[in-house]
Amino acid sequence: MKKNLLINAISSFFFTGYIPVAPGTWASMLAVFIWLIIPVNSLLIKLLIIGCLLIIGIIVAGLSERYSGTIDPSYIVIDEVAGMWLALLLFPQNQASNRLPLIFLTFCIFRLFDITKVFPINKCEKLPGGFGIMLDDIVAGIFTAIVMNLIIWLL
Repeated sequence: MKKNLLINAISSFFFTGYIPVAPGTWASMLAVFIWLIIPVNSLLIKLLIIGCLLIIGIIVAGLSERYSGTIDPSYIVIDEVAGMWLALLLFPQNQASNRLPLIFLTFCIFRLFDITKVFPINKCEKLPGGFGIMLDDIVAGIFTAIVMNLIIWLL
């Protein structure tokens, strides 16, 4: 039982996934807040953090899905955290003066991609187990980063 509780805690990002309305949005918002207070500026260390989160997420999301008996249950939100962090990692670092409004826009674009599941995000979601659960949000994070970099480049 304790093993399931730990898997459930991690896959729901410490029970954020159990917020009754829009758990993915709340998890993404919490991910932004945590990202902003992480006292690390090293791109390599942040990439390692996301890589570890991705591996752990694939494992715990897959196990949590199996234990629940439901395909991609809504309480699994570790994928939103990984996708949001990837979008923020790829965010241009030279935008200090406009940083908070641009981060808010990054959050909104990420949620848009995550909710609408445009191609190929929708194909990634159909992959089995934890891999499919995590990959669609990773691709949404990459798409978000591309859009944000284009927006910043155009400004």
